[in-house]
Amino acid sequence: MPAFQFLPFSALLGTVGFLCVTFVSFWTQHWRGGFAWDRSAKVFNWHPVFMVTGLVVLYGAAVLVYRVPRSWTGPKLPWKLLHAALTLAVFVLVVLGLVAVFQYHGKSIANMYSLHSWLGLAAVLLCSCQWLMGFAAFLLPWSPAWLRLLYKPIHVFFGSTILALSMAASISGINEKLFFSLTNKTIPYERLPPEAWFANSLGMLILVFGLLVLWALATPAWKRPESELLEAQQPLLH
Repeated sequence: MPAFQFLPFSALLGTVGFLCVTFVSFWTQHWRGGFAWDRSAKVFNWHPVFMVTGLVVLYGAAVLVYRVPRSWTGPKLPWKLLHAALTLAVFVLVVLGLVAVFQYHGKSIANMYSLHSWLGLAAVLLCSCQWLMGFAAFLLPWSPAWLRLLYKPIHVFFGSTILALSMAASISGINEKLFFSLTNKTIPYERLPPEAWFANSLGMLILVFGLLVLWALATPAWKRPESELLEAQQPLLH
């Protein structure tokens, strides 16, 4: 039954994640002028696309790797490698997103002054530390069993924390961009022009996606049926 229930949930989550990426791409292409890799406003448009795709959608998929019922049997190493590869891809997208925003700001716009930027930086730093610590504890062949046993609940906790921070940073970033872009326009933000409706809908999609992932993480029936102690005592290749 848990495996059967996971299939429609995966389809729903995949659909919402696809809509998140589609919405943020369409928003930046249609209303914000498209993409370029120069010092124009178009370079900034890579920032929301990379961050939503990486820190929200791809990261959400990465933290659910061990909720896939097929991962419950057989060697665990392939799933560890998949989890590590997905989170590494998240890190690459995040770096590109940061390069885009700092290149756009240059010397004319202040950096790291808003709550959005603080939340985003916290998510990025924690995500980087999470990958390094996870690699050291779960993938290095000389990693001791006691370290895996000690660190695993910490790793799981910060996995959910990073996703929550990413959701907060993305939603606050959307709101911040709308305030800046729709100030003194023909139809101000408070009148909800089409761009505001669309971007606010993107924020709601991000919220729904993140809550679905957190709900899956908290569902006991979808947890790998294996005790912490037995898993810590297993060889690394299992």
